[in-house]
Amino acid sequence: MRTRGFTMIELMVALAILSLILTIAVPKYFGNVEAAKESTLREDLFVMRDAIDKHFADLGRYPDSLGDLVEKRYLRAVPVDPMTQKSSSWLIKPPGDASLGAVYDVQSGALGKARDGTSFKDW
Repeated sequence: MRTRGFTMIELMVALAILSLILTIAVPKYFGNVEAAKESTLREDLFVMRDAIDKHFADLGRYPDSLGDLVEKRYLRAVPVDPMTQKSSSWLIKPPGDASLGAVYDVQSGALGKARDGTSFKDW
């Protein structure tokens, strides 16, 4: 009487097929994750800059911090930088005239470069 099961050849063929599929899928997955992070960063920067501009248009001065945008309901919360995974890593650029406030522009505090070769700090 013969016991039922898989032969060694069948198992090796199945593992070879599985490894082939993984070698194709995994690099695409991680590439898509990086693309999603970059898209999220661009969108977060756009939303925060838009809120800063609206604050200036409404009050005639720039906010003193990103927290002011949340307190005055221009933002629901300070977004998390998708590259650093922190909401405190944003780089704040002040306006030329300090009497107008403290937050003229915001940039990512992430080190490194995007897929297109530009630095995250240049966005």
